[in-house]
Amino acid sequence: MRIAHLADLHLGFRQYHRQNPNGINQREADVSNAFRSAVDGILLEQPDAVIVAGDLFHAVRPTNAAIVFAFKQFQRLREGLPNAPIILIAGNHDTPRSSETGSILKLFEELGVDVASDRERRLVYPQLQLSVLAVPHEALMSGDRPELRPAGDEMFQVLVLHGEVEGIFPADRSSVEYGGAHLAPDELAAEGWTYVALGHYHVATRVRDRVWYSGSLDYVSTNPWGELAEEKAQRRSGAGAQGKGWLLADLRTNKVETRPITLARKIFDLPPIEADGLPAAEIDRLIGERVAAITGGLADQIVRLVIRNVPRHVGRELDHARLREWKAEALHFQLDLRRPEAADRETGTGAPGRRATLPEIVGDFLGRRPLPSEVDREEFIGAGRALIDRAQREYEAEG
Repeated sequence: MRIAHLADLHLGFRQYHRQNPNGINQREADVSNAFRSAVDGILLEQPDAVIVAGDLFHAVRPTNAAIVFAFKQFQRLREGLPNAPIILIAGNHDTPRSSETGSILKLFEELGVDVASDRERRLVYPQLQLSVLAVPHEALMSGDRPELRPAGDEMFQVLVLHGEVEGIFPADRSSVEYGGAHLAPDELAAEGWTYVALGHYHVATRVRDRVWYSGSLDYVSTNPWGELAEEKAQRRSGAGAQGKGWLLADLRTNKVETRPITLARKIFDLPPIEADGLPAAEIDRLIGERVAAITGGLADQIVRLVIRNVPRHVGRELDHARLREWKAEALHFQLDLRRPEAADRETGTGAPGRRATLPEIVGDFLGRRPLPSEVDREEFIGAGRALIDRAQREYEAEG
């Protein structure tokens, strides 16, 4: 009894303002190709069931192109696996704030996909001796959460959720999106689950035996560099999978394997440069060395290079004509210039203190600003600080 587990496809995701020859945002096309590759692999493996654990789309109202593409891929799955259940739950990105909006996910019921968009569903497949409790984001966010316990006498009991298991996400949340439902570890500890398929965390992670996040199929967060670092940490600890892909779980043997997919392009976080005391010409030379060492070259890749302790006047003296050439060659080349830490200064009251950064000032303001009840304050603050921080760094990088 084998299950294909995938999540966080984020179809319709757009980034970097570059279009492919068909006029589609290049990153949107990349994300679509990742799903197509996953479907190719699933059809080769011929699992007994397929589970998509939330965030099929990046937005509640996806584009027509994203909807049509998703429909075609689910149609491929349905035709290639005529007897396999396909289970789809709504994640936070798939869930409208207003119940009147409705969910686009119900469209896929026309293909025979079992969808849980707002309320939990217990799905039983007697021919497979399989029972699945599918719990979408909205059901977890309601005041009356469903009881997460197996039911029935089926041999295989599977739980599908989209949320944040406490203690699993990294302390530095810069690469983790806000808005997920919080799950206490003991909520998943009920005896009897054969497998728990999780979505929301974009890094493939083993939470405990038979409890896994499948991770996303591509880098679809605003901070892919953070995802790269987390993937490396997971591999070192033995708790994660090797890169992006989907999971194949054998419910009889409890063996979970990654089925990797080949992405359209690589994400590079180049070794940082410590620029304290270096002249602009030397920094230019070190940047050139880093770029020249990129495996496969810079063209059409996504690259970041952090340079620490660069005074503003030195940043202005860098070879910005060459930097612009590199930015044009890559799909995205982010030169992240970081100024020296602000020195302690005397505050107005005479007490020593550190000068607050602009993102800190904005975060403090947004933390006190009145908000509508339906707006998540942490998500609101995080988005504001991220925008200010990115704008500030891009301004400094341009000199």
